[in-house]
Amino acid sequence: MAKSRAGATEDDVVTIKKYANRRLYDTERSCYITLEDLGTMVRDGRDFRVVDAKSGDDITHNVLTQIIMDEETRGETLLPVNFLRHLIGMYGDKMQSMVPQYLEASMTAFRKNQQDVRSALEGALGSNPLAELTRRNMEMFQQAAGAFIPGASGGSKAKDAEIAALKAEVAELKAALAKKH
Repeated sequence: MAKSRAGATEDDVVTIKKYANRRLYDTERSCYITLEDLGTMVRDGRDFRVVDAKSGDDITHNVLTQIIMDEETRGETLLPVNFLRHLIGMYGDKMQSMVPQYLEASMTAFRKNQQDVRSALEGALGSNPLAELTRRNMEMFQQAAGAFIPGASGGSKAKDAEIAALKAEVAELKAALAKKH
């Protein structure tokens, strides 16, 4: 079996047919899809190739470029203007042939660093970093509240007894005031 990008075999690559009416057909699921669906497939790591339904030509590059254009026009800008200018400036340059490999290697390194950072954060904060952060914040809040509000930091037996004594004292004071009126 031939290998495609991302280490998938050709059998793992979904074929998408693009018809003259600009509709995209997913041959694996036997249904029409949108460019947004293809974007989701990319984010999910699903490999696909897009072919022109009439000629059979591989047009994956053009379709992926269209997805980027659609994302950029929706306000999801990822590519800075200076980067785009530099990229356009590379067309026709003597070094043009080296740009795709350089960009791919750079993106691969960026993705690896991104995964390393995520792994480090998960290792430092446990498998659910937000839950751990919330738990720590609640502990600090309870400790701080315990300094000002009796019983707020956990309810130990000594504090419960102190609260009961204070309640009894308040009840006695209320009873004494009621007798005076």
